[in-house]
Amino acid sequence: MTIDSRLSWTQVRDEIRARILNRTYAPGDKLPRDEDLAQELGCARTTVHRAMQDLSLAGLVERKRKGGTHVKADPVTRATFDIPITRREVEQRGSKYGYQLIQRSVELTPPAIMARFGLPKAIKMMRVKALHLSDNRPFILEDRWIDIRSNPEILEVDLTTQSANEWLVLHKPYSRLDLRFYAMNATGEIAKHLDTPDTSAVLVIERTTWIGAEPITTVQAVTTPGYQLSSVR
Repeated sequence: MTIDSRLSWTQVRDEIRARILNRTYAPGDKLPRDEDLAQELGCARTTVHRAMQDLSLAGLVERKRKGGTHVKADPVTRATFDIPITRREVEQRGSKYGYQLIQRSVELTPPAIMARFGLPKAIKMMRVKALHLSDNRPFILEDRWIDIRSNPEILEVDLTTQSANEWLVLHKPYSRLDLRFYAMNATGEIAKHLDTPDTSAVLVIERTTWIGAEPITTVQAVTTPGYQLSSVR
């Protein structure tokens, strides 16, 4: 199997989760070693490790040093929200995806962004504003900040052809996520880009990720009126 055809950590996670749900791995069972799963699935051991981390956070498995990984006897039931690739989200709805880069710049982080990351002082980050389209209509407006210390490669990415959302999901796994949902009224620039009347009610999804203690990215994703979010377990 070539590197390009190897499974991603999310695909490995979904495969293991499916085995847990169909009782291939029953509650209390000890799972195969990460090395054995990696060999079976044709991926790197680190890919399995990342998948297991996510399953542990989701409450499905329990990992103990030198004790291996077990399916929880009483797994926690909770809704889980993966960070989606917006292009795939649109295409899975049967619509045509489009993308427009609005702004790309390197700026000092304002107080609100410092607060999201818990930064003691302002640092330079890349700011990216972009509009995702569905059937040539506004779908999601992103206002994103990317830490260029932990993601120096982003400086070389052509963000006119690939969204920062897609590049980060594919290349930058995270170890910690802060996820918030809230409603707001679209006004000014937001209403203009979403092509919606001022004061329209919109859903905002705010995500901030870290790898260890290092910030990766924070994004305010403002959805078009009528957007629906679902979680499938």
